[in-house]
Amino acid sequence: MKSILLLLITALALTACGTASDGNNASGKSEETKGTQYKGDFEIEVQDFTFTNQEGEEFSKKQLDGKFWVANMVFTNCTTVCPAMTANMSRLQQQLADAGVEAELVSFSVDPANDTPELLKQYAEDRGATFENWNLLTGYNDEEIKQFASKSFKALVENPENSDQVIHQTTFYLVTPDGYAIKGYNGTKADNMKQIVEDIKAMN
Repeated sequence: MKSILLLLITALALTACGTASDGNNASGKSEETKGTQYKGDFEIEVQDFTFTNQEGEEFSKKQLDGKFWVANMVFTNCTTVCPAMTANMSRLQQQLADAGVEAELVSFSVDPANDTPELLKQYAEDRGATFENWNLLTGYNDEEIKQFASKSFKALVENPENSDQVIHQTTFYLVTPDGYAIKGYNGTKADNMKQIVEDIKAMN
């Protein structure tokens, strides 16, 4: 039984740590969505939320209305992909500024029990972040982030037993001003940040 469970967890980990094309395009257009004016690889309506940002303040989806934004999922105790993803989000932030492209950045913690606002802020600052257009969010429980990730991005979040690590997607999701996730990029690859900037620029 233990060996079967280990195989299942390994399979989930491989799925969660795949590139943007692994499972994202397959989600396709949600039958429940009304549609967006922007063309992408898929179309998923992001659910409403009000969470807590790195300043300990409420931050909601309504504050992103009318803006392009890029979302990802990280946690500060991550021993594998999150440091690179957070450094790449910082890289994206700088490239957006250099190109004069306006967009918001949002990182959702998948380990909310441990990721306090203060910890998230320090984690991002250590990797070059500034916070004028980047919010790192916590203030919910494990089940809430699992449901939110599944409904908003068709993304897996899983907490294996007897582990302090969390399985999650490595994707950066491009979200439109009308609130739909339409493209995914491998957030562990630094060269993908330029493509995000170009895609936002092309849609403006």
